[in-house]
Amino acid sequence: MTGNGEEATWPQGDGTRATRAPGARIGAWVSGVLAAEQTRLALWLPVAFGAGIGGYFGLATEPPIWAAPAFVVLAIIAAIVGRRHALIVGIALAATAAGLGVTVVQWRALSVAAPVLERRIGPVEVSGRVVAIDIRPADRRMVLDRVTLSGLEPAHTPVRIRVQMRKAPADLRPGDRVELRAMLMPPPAPAAPGAYDFQRQAWFEQLGAVGYALGAVRRTARGDETTSGWRMRLDAVRLAMVERVTATLPGPVGAVTATLLTGEQKVVPPAEMGAIRDSGLAHLLAISGLHVSLVAGIVFFAIRGGLALVPPVALRYPIKKWAAVAAFVAISLYALFVVPAVPVRRAWLMAGVVLFAILIDRTAISMRLVGWAAFAVLLLAPESILSPSFQMSFAAVVALIAGWEALRGRFARWRAGAGFGRRALQGLSAVAFTTFVAGMASAPYALYHFNRFTLYGLVANLIAVPLTGLWVMPWAVMVYVLAPFGLDGPALAAMGWGVEGILAVARMVAGWDGAVALLPAMPVWGLGAVTLGGLWLCLWQRGWQLAGVPVILLGLASIPLQRGPDVLVAGDARLVAVRGADGLLQLSAQRAVRMTRETWLRRAGQDGAVLWPKDGIGIDGRLACDTDGCLYAAHGRTVALVRRIGALAEDCRMASVVVATIPIRRDCPSAVVIDRFALWRDGAHAIWLDGRIRVESVRGYRGARPWVLPAPRSRQKNATAGR
Repeated sequence: MTGNGEEATWPQGDGTRATRAPGARIGAWVSGVLAAEQTRLALWLPVAFGAGIGGYFGLATEPPIWAAPAFVVLAIIAAIVGRRHALIVGIALAATAAGLGVTVVQWRALSVAAPVLERRIGPVEVSGRVVAIDIRPADRRMVLDRVTLSGLEPAHTPVRIRVQMRKAPADLRPGDRVELRAMLMPPPAPAAPGAYDFQRQAWFEQLGAVGYALGAVRRTARGDETTSGWRMRLDAVRLAMVERVTATLPGPVGAVTATLLTGEQKVVPPAEMGAIRDSGLAHLLAISGLHVSLVAGIVFFAIRGGLALVPPVALRYPIKKWAAVAAFVAISLYALFVVPAVPVRRAWLMAGVVLFAILIDRTAISMRLVGWAAFAVLLLAPESILSPSFQMSFAAVVALIAGWEALRGRFARWRAGAGFGRRALQGLSAVAFTTFVAGMASAPYALYHFNRFTLYGLVANLIAVPLTGLWVMPWAVMVYVLAPFGLDGPALAAMGWGVEGILAVARMVAGWDGAVALLPAMPVWGLGAVTLGGLWLCLWQRGWQLAGVPVILLGLASIPLQRGPDVLVAGDARLVAVRGADGLLQLSAQRAVRMTRETWLRRAGQDGAVLWPKDGIGIDGRLACDTDGCLYAAHGRTVALVRRIGALAEDCRMASVVVATIPIRRDCPSAVVIDRFALWRDGAHAIWLDGRIRVESVRGYRGARPWVLPAPRSRQKNATAGR
């Protein structure tokens, strides 16, 4: 507006003046900002690619196979038509990347389609080839392929099954053929609407059944080069190292040492794993960028320092580049040997590019490198976008690079002319800075997946990270070098001393009052808001990047805004939970359905179970039980929890909702009815009573997707058991 209240105008080419509309001013401002940020625009293409993948998993039904490719073609046409308008081209390219994401993940989901058991079967005779073995404190678990199941047609036999076992040959290795009797069942559905979906993960791993062995596992043939691929032979070597390390260093020290050398976390006892997790040191056990960079740095500086001691070589040859090649070979072997995981792939890609940059005398650490590393990982395994390892790993790296970009000038000035004491303080400050930034960036994803926030992680990391980098990992490299010759004993012992220090720090910090905060589950939209706000804050470099902060805060605010269900019912009807007046879940049983119980409590941000009475009135007056069932009252509504048919007639008249663990073959006109048939067909149910009664089932939440088993049929129709 001008001073006299008229619309602002600007001269045209013919000398006239035209009114500049508000929309035009906004468009001009956006175009100006984008022009100033043009070097960062490409970073949003991997984000759009990932958004397309995430959007696919959020759909309620499977889209037609042609829809995403058609969308990509239309977006490309739009980019060509609007090529003279930078904003239109940018939007079209982002749409193209998103469409490609949907195309890639849908192709992946269809390409791994394999038979899945529809119901529990067994005892059944099983034979197959061992492809993986997990060593756990109490037992072992193996994955079989080339499976044969007695009484089941090959067309209905899963490609892979996972079996828990207690009795097996001590030297069982991947590649061996085995026989056993087992009870098998489909991969379990989520324990509640919105909870972790193991069936979806199993679908992408072609895991069609899980179960447990009855009796001993019998080996029928040993694996050899003709029956085992290179990956299985490598897995066998890794398993042998775990056994050797745990035999040399018994107890928790050996288990953690084996994990740091191989990535096999399941060998760590639950008590030690809990202390490590609650102290904020869990990232030390997950092979990731820290470990890969430490291996690369140790090898690089050892080779370069050794060659520098030989003047004829150091003065005539590019020893820095030789050291970079040696470091790349080392991290490549390391990445192949440890358990394959998303952070390992990401770290290997990024470290490889950095080392290649040394060969061509360039600097490669940049946000663009992270973006294209994410694109490469998602292109090969698009389903990994749902995993906490992908989300936490890339969130931490993006935040660290953004922080480095913002503060590198100050760090450079602080380092100038520093003496020994100041350099030591700088190193400690760098550890504190990286720990704080990476911890804060990954915390929302830890809250979403694990409902835990560690409060003293900074203190634990200030001690444990330098101990890991300066003592534990150098000895780990020596173990790798000496193990093929059987001379790794002293190196293992020295590495174990450092691991003892890490465990001592973990136990100490985890034992402090208030070391862990338990929080209720964050909704998907909250995690999406945190992700969008974090990317907005980190990927842009101009003032408008600060608009990401309120978006992050909105996502975090979704935790207290999200209200948990008043009633939860397990899919097998063996466990029911109601919410008390104090907000805590009260459970119908202490021991039944352990995984379901733990999932409900974790998602409620609850540390322990509160049991409701089998008979009488509950502690807060909301629940009254007798031998026929219970009545639960909240928000002016009543829920009848029916155990016996005798209570049904009266409950149908007085209750707003009837939940029956038995089949109901009569109408309840004035009540919402959830009976055994509904639970069997649609899985676990969640019920909200405030305002309008809302009922959500696991099947309804997941929709009709390839990894969702079809609704159960009658036993006669379901006789084939296979899908």
